[in-house]
Amino acid sequence: VQLQASGGGSVQAGGSLRLSCAASARTFTDYYVGWFRQAPGKEREFVASLGWNGGNPAYADPVKGRFTISRDNPKNTVYLQMNSLKPEDTGVYICAADLGRSRLWYEWDYRGKGTLVTVSS
Repeated sequence: VQLQASGGGSVQAGGSLRLSCAASARTFTDYYVGWFRQAPGKEREFVASLGWNGGNPAYADPVKGRFTISRDNPKNTVYLQMNSLKPEDTGVYICAADLGRSRLWYEWDYRGKGTLVTVSS
C-alpha cells in the first residue's frame, strides 16, 4: 500500500485545513487508516484512526472535538478535517494504514510521506 498525504499549509490560529491521503491499495476497505503528526523536536504522536467502513473513529485527546477523520472508499482516500487550529497543532502530518489498529506509530505497516501544517498565533 502506498500512501500520499496532501493539503498542508500555513494558517492562523482558529483557522481550518483539510488534509487528504490517497492510497494505492487494491482492497482499501481491508485496512484501518490513521493520522499521526510530528512537531519539531518532538516524538511522533497519534492523532486519529478509523475503521474500514468509516465507523468507530478514535482521536487523541488534544484534537477531540476539533478534528474529524473520514474516508471515501471508492476514491481510496482518507481525510482529516482540522478546525479551530492551534499553534501546538503545527507539525508534519502523516497518514498510515494497517490491517490492525493501534495508537503506536511503529505498529502500522504502511506509512506515507507527510504534509506540513503550520499554525501561527
